[in-house]
Amino acid sequence: MPKYLLLITTDTTVPASEADREQAPDVEAWVQRLIDAGSYVTGDPLQPASEAATVRVRGGKVHRTDGPFAEASEIVAGLDVIEADTMDEAVRIAAGHPMAYSYAIEVREFTTLG
Repeated sequence: MPKYLLLITTDTTVPASEADREQAPDVEAWVQRLIDAGSYVTGDPLQPASEAATVRVRGGKVHRTDGPFAEASEIVAGLDVIEADTMDEAVRIAAGHPMAYSYAIEVREFTTLG
């Protein structure tokens, strides 16, 4: 079954209202429903961007930049990996994610190398 990344990001373009946040389902109940359906692989929130590091290798040298990254308009807040038969099903699952009510969720299918 295909795996999908649910990339949870802050959303500065369309801020959530308090009413949106109040309608969000319980995170633990959402995860349990996916576990029961056999669709949940893994997921966790992330430490803040101020704790992040960006790594680049240029000219054979490792370059590390420590956060925070003030120029970023969106910040990755967490991720979940799910299994779904189709992108439409993955989007439906993402729409039920509690973070969709206050953040944005980018849904991307994993691909295999080779």
